[in-house]
Amino acid sequence: MGNLDRLQGCGTALVTPFHANGSLDEKTLESLVNWQIQEGINFLVPCGTTGESPTLNHEEHLAVVKITVKTAARRVPVIAGAGGNNTAKISSLIAELKTLGVDGILSVCPYYNKPTQEGVYQHFRALAESTDLPIIVYNVPGRTGTNILPDTLLRLAELPNIAGVKEASGDISQIGDICTRAPVRFRVFSGDDSLTLPVIALGGNGIISVASNEVPGMMSKFTACCLAGRQEEAREWNRKLYSLMKINFVESNPIPVKAALAMMGKIREVYRLPLVRISDGARTKVSSVLAGLNLIPAEKGTKA
Repeated sequence: MGNLDRLQGCGTALVTPFHANGSLDEKTLESLVNWQIQEGINFLVPCGTTGESPTLNHEEHLAVVKITVKTAARRVPVIAGAGGNNTAKISSLIAELKTLGVDGILSVCPYYNKPTQEGVYQHFRALAESTDLPIIVYNVPGRTGTNILPDTLLRLAELPNIAGVKEASGDISQIGDICTRAPVRFRVFSGDDSLTLPVIALGGNGIISVASNEVPGMMSKFTACCLAGRQEEAREWNRKLYSLMKINFVESNPIPVKAALAMMGKIREVYRLPLVRISDGARTKVSSVLAGLNLIPAEKGTKA
């Protein structure tokens, strides 16, 4: 069983690279994982929203996680995405992921069904009882249509292997409530890059990041400063990275971050429907931010 009691810092919500024909690009994924670890990332999260998990078939989902675990080779923890709105199906997936050697699971609140708070609790309780893997609950009401309220989350925190939360409600008061009332062992991660500094200041343990796809070293250093209480240095990093954190959401994630990584020469710019290539106007904005951080030459991002 993985142990996430000391998990902290910056974890990357990995993109999933595809070949031009839309198939999984395994070699590029291996390269991304190695680069992330070399740059100092603290943990990796494959097959989340940023990894386009809704359009990965079952075999591809397992393949992405298997490659990530094998390439990471125990150098950093791997927290695999396994979420959805069919509780029994997710339990089955978690059992398969366990055989691949993952350290834990990130599981999003059920979407579309719109369960009540009791339904949310019973869903995650069933997942927790189906495995001994640690589970991090992912609260992102902007995508799921349901906000996991602090009282519900704190009930879940009483379950031994509900290990933490990725909080992307954007409600800093709600996140502060969780940080104040949750058990010490319960990990609280920001789900918004731009809220990394305030969430950690409130007692959070780090960030599950989109921006660290592009700047794993910088985001790791920024998060380390936040955790160490080096406030002025943390604020400097925040100022430096804030435009990147925000531009990654100029269109639906992961469209901008995949466009950025393609500009940087890390991946091909390939998505699966219903996601499409970034618009020309947004591309120009992304390239400008990347150039400002010296991640690409000033003129490179203007080419489609």
